[in-house]
Amino acid sequence: MIKITEDAWLYVDTTCCVLNKPAGLPSVPGRGELAQDSLAQQVQQRHADALVVHRLDMATSGLILMARGADWQRAYSRLFAERAVQKRYVAVVHGLLEQDRGQIDLPLIADWPNRPRQKVDAILGKPSLTLFRVVSRDQSTNRTRVELQPVTGRSHQLRVHLEAIGHPIVGDRLYAPLPWQNDSMRLLLHSQELSLPHPQSTQTMRWRTDPDF
Repeated sequence: MIKITEDAWLYVDTTCCVLNKPAGLPSVPGRGELAQDSLAQQVQQRHADALVVHRLDMATSGLILMARGADWQRAYSRLFAERAVQKRYVAVVHGLLEQDRGQIDLPLIADWPNRPRQKVDAILGKPSLTLFRVVSRDQSTNRTRVELQPVTGRSHQLRVHLEAIGHPIVGDRLYAPLPWQNDSMRLLLHSQELSLPHPQSTQTMRWRTDPDF
């Protein structure tokens, strides 16, 4: 069982809580009594009014925001829906990306027979856009550290987009080819930066936390 440590609490006010979620901890409870432990459940033990606004995959670490009460949940959800929230991730991927920066514009849809997998579908998929910037390339390991900015927020978007261009994220047991799935004890994907206008004061709030990889 993974527990939130004190240093994971980055910010709390009357409208929200911001935390650094550890890898391996679900954002919300799963199905069944044995799958109830989650970041949301642990946060609610301290702040009973905390409500989910957005999620991170269980395998992904990093910044996540929960609202304090239904009114603020609606306000923060509106900011996400209006794309007023800026999110940046960092990942380590297999292979050496040729472009220093670019974008991945591939429509995504749920792969229903293989849930929870998602897939690229040019006909039925929803528009999905990811911007990327190479941070560094490691010739010795044949890996690239890359900064990712999801313009849209589809489920598993970053993981599917990178796999689709031939550079799956290291440690991705859902999308990486079988020989690579166990190259890391964890998925090397981290929500590193989060910024948005405070719904009460309108002042821009920014948080950053670096990954442990």
